[in-house]
Amino acid sequence: MSKATYWQKGQTIDYTNPSTEAAISAGDVVSLGTRVGVAGTDIPAGAVGSVATEGVFIFPHSTSGTEIALGAAVYWDGENGVITATSGENTIPAGWCVEACAASAAAVKVKLLG
Repeated sequence: MSKATYWQKGQTIDYTNPSTEAAISAGDVVSLGTRVGVAGTDIPAGAVGSVATEGVFIFPHSTSGTEIALGAAVYWDGENGVITATSGENTIPAGWCVEACAASAAAVKVKLLG
């Protein structure tokens, strides 16, 4: 039978910055492929740092006239650096909205997918 060995809780994960030139700053949104996390520390190029994968974070909101309902799935639009309720080719699942967000709001509270 195959076995697994406990590594870490998973609220934060060890993340290696893949860039050879650019640092990641604490608070930066980090693409994890099928979801996003938030850098908990500055992560120099090529170094390992922590990225939060759980919790509620305040993200910039797309003010393109779309309100987001409580509980709605939301996506990270890395090209524009905002959360949107519209999935698309250039978005990554981020989590769900924990508080209704008006179309004109500059920020939205998001529970990360984990």
